[in-house]
Amino acid sequence: MLIRNAVTAAGQPTELLLRDGKIAAVGQGLSGLLQPQEPVLDAAGKTVLPSFIDLHCHWRTPGFEYKEDLTTGSAAAAAGGYTFVNLMPNTKPVMSDPSMAWQIEQQVEQIGLCSANQTLSITRNFDGTDIDHLKTLPENVKFITEDGHGVQSAEVMAKAFAICHKKGVTVMSHAEDMDISPWDYRLAEDIETVRNLYLSQYYQTRLHMCHVSTRGAIEAIAQAKWNGTPVTCEVTPHHLWYTHDVCDYRVNPPIREADDVQALIDAIRSGVVDAIGTDHAPHSEEDKLKGAAGMVGLETAFGICYTKLCVQENIPLTLLSHLMSAGPAKILGLDSKGSLEPGCDADLVLVDLDTPYVVEKEKLHSKSKNCPFDGTTLYGRVCTTIKGGVVTYQA
Repeated sequence: MLIRNAVTAAGQPTELLLRDGKIAAVGQGLSGLLQPQEPVLDAAGKTVLPSFIDLHCHWRTPGFEYKEDLTTGSAAAAAGGYTFVNLMPNTKPVMSDPSMAWQIEQQVEQIGLCSANQTLSITRNFDGTDIDHLKTLPENVKFITEDGHGVQSAEVMAKAFAICHKKGVTVMSHAEDMDISPWDYRLAEDIETVRNLYLSQYYQTRLHMCHVSTRGAIEAIAQAKWNGTPVTCEVTPHHLWYTHDVCDYRVNPPIREADDVQALIDAIRSGVVDAIGTDHAPHSEEDKLKGAAGMVGLETAFGICYTKLCVQENIPLTLLSHLMSAGPAKILGLDSKGSLEPGCDADLVLVDLDTPYVVEKEKLHSKSKNCPFDGTTLYGRVCTTIKGGVVTYQA
């Protein structure tokens, strides 16, 4: 496929030739390289970016398919410009078995709209104590997490860090001291962030901090990076967009204050933030009424981030693209993704930066509609998603 009349994130006209699932050439005047049977896609002036990669996603399979399943999750990802997601293990049963994780990844691949890595739990079945399964992890397992609540025992977490250092596994941290969170969510995040940063530094184990939301946590991460701690971090679109006085939608960690939002944006500018993760968390309407935390995010992520960071905060699109593509690819070890250079996977997205659009939750591809952005006017609409040289979504 030849994509012509596209514009790069830096605003330069470009063409891309896709062949055999890879980017074959990038530049101008590529029509002469096109073979007779290969189609041409006219981008009509839209911006071409590497497709997005989500470090933090819930597709609810197995056990909670009434919220989301692999098919609807894949469709939501494609509609949001994503071609790779990192799935959390808070399923039923809890994802503690590598063979079950491999089955999920294969099922996602068969659907064909997106690829996935399925993470495993830190403690078996989230019981908070048993980490024996970590000692026999196969080499293809690279990420573990106790997503949703974190490991409360410092002893258990220290032993997990020690094992992961030897095995080259990254610990993904949902930082929350659950003894503290009932009365101070901020302290709950900050104090467990510091604990896990210290363990990462002590054992030199790779650590990834999920959905960082407070000034205290992001400043601790910045200091740890300066000290040589092998840590990366993500922020979510909703923690960049909302403040608590405007929106009290139930998410975990909670929507924070304006000072926290500013700290996250400053950390993006300074390079402390490595990636944007959606924390796509589908719930039924009944579950939300019962207090379930989370919102769907795959289909609104780019629009929210482009509008907030690029339009309102004047952050370069090149930096946003890095946070949504190359940054996550590096953390996940996906060497052939996150770039539009020749030889990389032909995974890309065409976006309309100029035409405003309104989020309509009933039109989302996700099975769940728990979206507080319903009715919000955004810029940065995903128009076309391409995975391996094949169109997976067309607006």
